Amino acid sequence: MDLLRRQGDVTVAATSSAANTDDRLIETNIPFRLDALYWGGFHTRVVLALGITWILDGLEVTLAGALSGALKESPTLHFSNFDVGLANSSYLAGAVLGAFGFGWLTDRIGRKKLFFITLAVYLTATALTALSWSVESYALFRFLTGAGIGGEYTAINSTIQELVPARYRGWTDLVINGSFWIGAALGAVSAIVLLDPQRLAVDVGWRLAYLTGACLGLVVFVMRMWIPESPRWLVIHGHPDRANEIVAEIERTVTGQVQDQPTEQVSPQRVWPKLKLRMRHHTPLREVAHTLFTLYRQRSLVGMALMVAQAFFYNAIFFTFSLILIEFYGIPSDQIGWYILPFAAGNFLGPLVLGRLFDTLGRRVMITLTYAVSGVLLAITGYLFSIGALSAESQTIAWMVIFFCASPAASAAYLTVSETFPLEVRALAIALFYAVGTGIGGVAGPVLFGLLIDTGSRGSVFAGYLFGAVLMVAAAMIAWRYCIAAERRTLESIARPLAVVE
Repeated sequence: MDLLRRQGDVTVAATSSAANTDDRLIETNIPFRLDALYWGGFHTRVVLALGITWILDGLEVTLAGALSGALKESPTLHFSNFDVGLANSSYLAGAVLGAFGFGWLTDRIGRKKLFFITLAVYLTATALTALSWSVESYALFRFLTGAGIGGEYTAINSTIQELVPARYRGWTDLVINGSFWIGAALGAVSAIVLLDPQRLAVDVGWRLAYLTGACLGLVVFVMRMWIPESPRWLVIHGHPDRANEIVAEIERTVTGQVQDQPTEQVSPQRVWPKLKLRMRHHTPLREVAHTLFTLYRQRSLVGMALMVAQAFFYNAIFFTFSLILIEFYGIPSDQIGWYILPFAAGNFLGPLVLGRLFDTLGRRVMITLTYAVSGVLLAITGYLFSIGALSAESQTIAWMVIFFCASPAASAAYLTVSETFPLEVRALAIALFYAVGTGIGGVAGPVLFGLLIDTGSRGSVFAGYLFGAVLMVAAAMIAWRYCIAAERRTLESIARPLAVVE
């Protein structure tokens, strides 16, 4: 005999023989209610709580780049240019493996739990980096730091898509990811202060820099309390009551009432579309593979192309930023922070200014445009660098302009992957494409450019820049041909949940 019961906005049908939630069917309008909301205080808190993580990541990564000169001068570590590139690649390799492992867990146990696990790994490893006693120990702790950050990428980007209304999703995603560069600016200022030999010894300043970042990160634990579990994830994984409570609270915060209940002011009650779903505990890996490589093969190829291109472009240039200034322009290591500040400004202003256009002009136009312009500008700048036509200042201005376009392009790669696959595989899809893209483009980039810089040849470095430019233009062409027009659409209309029952 079938039993029916009403749970707020969720109708649950269960058979009397059901042994677990996998046998239960539900009808829910939660996704449509979330996407119909206008911006409210809840969404602002989400942006702040998630953005602060990227600020800390920006602080962390910028310190790693700005501290390159100090590590080479350290009486304990004695880094070479190759050692700097190797340590940065270790960080990225950790991010690749962390994304895989934590991405799988994010889809299995939920977004909120992973927020705290990955943050704990990240902060602990950052603190341990300050205690490094050799090249090997430094590389190990950077690897672990990267693992925590890789997990953050998957949980955070999944949460953005599932909590933010459709009309704001593109801009919000780009701005949150772009907040990395606020941290980069803070890291640059910190480097200026902590690497000043008049204030601190060389081997003390860089250690304090890492410890300071770890201590500041403790604030994030409190801010993470503001973010609920994804109601979309809860519904599919057998917790419709809790999902309804969260959505109702969000609605009361934003509109002052629950949208699914009639009021004196709003009558009759609006009729919401519903999805019929079969609740599940988890999604088998075989189903994940079928979804990514068979059902949505073309989307996977687009995501891979965007990820690989931006990973090489970004990591190869940014992680060797200070080495270029030191080796080719003679800038002292304790002055690198001044050059990172305008670079960071361009990277943050890009998503802030151009982000709205991803929701109005659309994904396809803006992704193509930002990738293509970034590639062309890098090729031009690389040529001018190779013939010695640039000073340290003009080189920095050129990078600032390039990354005004490249920053929203890079964030758009995460946006594309996170909104064009079903909810059940969303985090793992982000992890997979981030991991492969970073593994191919990101891990190889810093090592390659470290070797090219060691040659002392401007022409060799230009060849590396040209390769990155070609990747970006190729990705732009792929986006123009195959990118999905996901702007202002509900996630479920872009990719139906695997749990949908016809």
